[in-house]
Parts: sequence; C-alpha cells; structure tokens
Amino acid sequence: MTRYESAREKYAALGVDTEQAIETLAGIPISLHCWQGDDVLGFDGSDALSGGIQTTGNYPGRARTPQELMDDIEKAVSLMPGKKRLNVHASYAFLGDDKGKIDRDAYEPRHFAPWVAFAKKLGLDGIDFNPTYFGHPMVKDGLTLSSPDEQVRAFWVRHGVVCRRIAQYFADEMGTPSLLNVWIPDGLKDVPADRLSPRIRLRRSLDEIFAEKLPGVIDAVESKVFGIGLESYTVGSNEFYQNYAATRGVCCLLDNGHYHPTEVVSDKIPALLAFHDRIALHVTRGVRWDSDHVVLFEDELREIATEIVRNDAVGKVLIGLDYFDASINRIGAWVTGQRSMEKALLSALLMPHDALRALQDTAQFGRLMFSFERQKMMPLGDVWEEYLSRQGLSEDWYGEIENYEKEVLVTRK
Repeated sequence: MTRYESAREKYAALGVDTEQAIETLAGIPISLHCWQGDDVLGFDGSDALSGGIQTTGNYPGRARTPQELMDDIEKAVSLMPGKKRLNVHASYAFLGDDKGKIDRDAYEPRHFAPWVAFAKKLGLDGIDFNPTYFGHPMVKDGLTLSSPDEQVRAFWVRHGVVCRRIAQYFADEMGTPSLLNVWIPDGLKDVPADRLSPRIRLRRSLDEIFAEKLPGVIDAVESKVFGIGLESYTVGSNEFYQNYAATRGVCCLLDNGHYHPTEVVSDKIPALLAFHDRIALHVTRGVRWDSDHVVLFEDELREIATEIVRNDAVGKVLIGLDYFDASINRIGAWVTGQRSMEKALLSALLMPHDALRALQDTAQFGRLMFSFERQKMMPLGDVWEEYLSRQGLSEDWYGEIENYEKEVLVTRK
C-alpha cells in the first residue's frame, strides 16, 4: 500500500473523499500577480513607488524588460500546480511608439495585446486587471479619485474608464470574466480637517467609472487601513467600500494585509457571503502591518481557505495573490506563495465540514475541539504529493530555481 492509499483510507474513515478533493483543487483558479517579478515598477516609466507602497530588498535578477518579466513568469508557472490566471496592472502596458506620447488616461486594448498572447501561450484561465493609481506625477498631494483638484480627479476617472474597457478586452479574448479591481492610495499623513468631502468625491468618481455596463467585467473595490505617509486618514476605508459595494452592486475585494493587525479576513469572508453573491481576495502575509510578505502555509491562510470551502464558495470567491519581496529570489517567492495557497485549499477540501457543523449545531463542543485537533495530524502531505505527482510536479522544486538564477538571473547586471 502506498502512502497515498493509506492516507485515502484514513480520510475515508472521516467521510472525506481524497479523489474528489484532488479533482476540485485542480479546478480552482488562482490569479498570479505580475508585479512580483519587477518590484512593482511596470513598463510605463515609473522608477519609484508611491502611495504608501514599499518594496524592500535588492536581490539580483529583477526583471527589467517585458520579455524578462514574461520569461520569469513562465518559469514560475512551470513549477505551479493547478489552474492559474494572470493579474496585470495598467502600468504594465506595452506602449511601444506611444511611450511618452499618451498617458494612462488614454491606454487602449492594443497596448495589452502581448499579455493576451502570453496568457494563451501558457494556457492560463484568464487575465485580471488593475488601474494603476500610483507611481505617477498626477498623484497630487497623495490624492487621485478623491482630489479637490478637478483636473486631477478627472484624469484618474478617465484612467478607470479606459481600464474597464481593457478588462472587457481581456474577458472577450480569454473567454472568462476579468476582475477589474480599483485600489487608490488616497489619504493624509496627519489629522484631516475634513473626512467627508474626499469620500463624497471618491463616491462620485467611482460612479462615473462604473457607469458603463460592460459584460465580462467584474468590478471590485479594495479598502486599506493606512499606508506609509498616509497614517492618519485613508479615504477608501473598509466602511466606505463595503457600503459602496453593497449599494452599487460591485464586488468587495479583501486584501488580508489591509486591516488592523487584530482583524482577520477569514472572519470577513462569511460575513460578506451573507449579503454578496461574489467577493474577491488579494492574499498576502502581513507582518505587523501591510508588509506584503510572501504567502506561507500558516494558520490564517488555512482559515481563509477553510471559510471558502466550508461555505460552498469555491465559485464565489475569486482568489488572487498580492505580495512583492525583493529580498529573495523573486521567482521562488512566486512559487512558494502559489503553492501555499494551494496547500491551504487542499487542507480545507480534506475536512469533514458537514460532520463538524453538526457537532456545532448540537452543542457538542468538546468533541468539536477534539475533531479539529485530530484533523491537524491527518496525512495532508501524502495527498499533496499525490496531487503534485498527477501534474508532473514534485515537492523538491527549488533546485530548478537555483539553476535558473545561475543561468539567467545573475546575467542581469
């Protein structure tokens, strides 16, 4: 009997079908963020971050060109199991002869056609998209869509409008909906004199951006508690965006680095599912703050995955990764984070949720605690290795990263 066969029997004794878990996991798409490979700089001329965003480290091998970034993504994807999507920021436009002639408020689908060709080449499930409201001179006094300067506000509204049309282009080309996520850096370093007016302007801006109904586009808004240099006031707070999403019928995106340290996104998922048909995630790992550390297979990630699975929300929660670490091999970071998300989902798929729910409903809390603790020692790793094997992969993958670094990354001086 193989280790997997033994594990299958042990899970079957709890009422869990490992074959079904493996099949389900293989079909859950995870959206991969392109910005891990080049430290969030993009292709449109930005040479520094702004808006409370910071990438730390200077590990050799940062992608400097579109081709280098695509090469690195392709290498990372080759080591990742499961179904994958691509998540692109507007600052990754292929401008060509238009560079320096057009600005972000005039980007067109043709500037992103190479991403479509690339995603099709890799057999990815689709492309998600984000307007880029940072790293640009039109971010004035830390404000974009909430700016009192009408020229600034109108510029970023136009940017949002064209980005939604680009997202529709992705949806049409790839044959799956494109998540269009709006996050803005707007806020103030010190105590504001007016908290309401910027939010009224933001509401107005969003209404203008989302006015056109675009089939295939899933509109989302993303909150944040604070950023570097924006410690005292964030216009796009959790309360603002949750109310906006609820009243406008758009999707609420939860980034688990964007809340107070004592808050957990795993608890927010079922709260939102009580009112929304669909929500979205940016999965990261905050250490003391929104530090965008590489996602690891740890308790909160497991709880996030558990809430998705136990609530039959695999098709309702859109999962994307969002972190950027320049202190280690960037491709290794990509693979580690994606595999960690997959492990968390597998762990959740191997839990007897109906039986556990019945224990709670009948107030058998001692047995419920016992069952949770027993679950922790089940042979998850044996099922994981079987899952990898069926996809032609293994758990011993880092040697390929080291070889790629020696052959490719170190040559990038």
